[in-house]
Amino acid sequence: MRRKASLILLALAVFFAALSPMLRWYAFPRLAKIPANQYQDMVLEARDATLVDNSLQEKKVSKITIVQTLKGNVEASEKIEKTLGRDVVVWDSLSYAQDPDGKMVAYIPERYIFDAHSQDPVHATGEMVDGDPVKREGIEFKWPFRTEKRDYEYFDAQTRTSNPIHYKGTQNFRGLEVYYFEQTIPWTQVKFPKKLPVAGITPEQIAKTGMTRWYTTVRKFWVEPVTGAPVYGEEIHKEELRGGTLLGDREKVTAFAGHVKMREDYIEHTVDLVKSNRLLVLLMTTYLPWGFLTLGVLLLALSLWLEARSRRPDEPAPADADEPEPITA
Repeated sequence: MRRKASLILLALAVFFAALSPMLRWYAFPRLAKIPANQYQDMVLEARDATLVDNSLQEKKVSKITIVQTLKGNVEASEKIEKTLGRDVVVWDSLSYAQDPDGKMVAYIPERYIFDAHSQDPVHATGEMVDGDPVKREGIEFKWPFRTEKRDYEYFDAQTRTSNPIHYKGTQNFRGLEVYYFEQTIPWTQVKFPKKLPVAGITPEQIAKTGMTRWYTTVRKFWVEPVTGAPVYGEEIHKEELRGGTLLGDREKVTAFAGHVKMREDYIEHTVDLVKSNRLLVLLMTTYLPWGFLTLGVLLLALSLWLEARSRRPDEPAPADADEPEPITA
């Protein structure tokens, strides 16, 4: 009976020991992916910002509000998946900025197409920024699962280029261990948005005046490394209008300058969401693989112990001592 039990335990030990690496290195890369129908929004604010008005004069405003939405386009992702034979996510993004009076300041749509598992960009029809076709390299919006302590290429929608975003160290943010990344985009001439705040004015009309638009930013992200999700972000953002007849004798005017930060309620929501998703990823990458491996070792040890006991010869039963016979005369 002991021999049979030890064989069963040995089989279970082998099963759990083999399941441990399979779960981590085979199942996880295939099961962990961004859902195609994901929707999320975020509100950022730049307080005490500088803005240009319709008469091209700089003015101070109490606050600029920026609403960013990411909406998964399931229909578009399914079409691309049929062509490429891989899991693809299509995010239709919109960045909408408004002044304290609720008037539109900026309106920039994007379509971001990427691999659902690795977050690598996928080049397909429809990939664009503000209606212009682009070919992204690197990442945007989200880091890969199991983010590493290294630099990544990060796509900048204003310049339509990818540039290094540098790992700057590990920090603690609201009880989470996060990796801090920073990217600086130097002053670069960029396109005017197709949808401008002034009604009836088009980018083509502005271009005829000789005016150009320039942009620089310092981009900061605090990324939870297990999920690859940013829990907080900031930008020190500046835009200038330079040259042209509309500025008169001025060489340039600040179109926008502000320190853009996530609003507090969205920080709390994002941290809570990332904490719950982090637990799911850790179950597949750490807790279950190590748990199965430990269980396999324990079952192996128990199997060997039972096997050793089954091979031990039975000890003879102790003989009963003879009762002394009475002495008869």
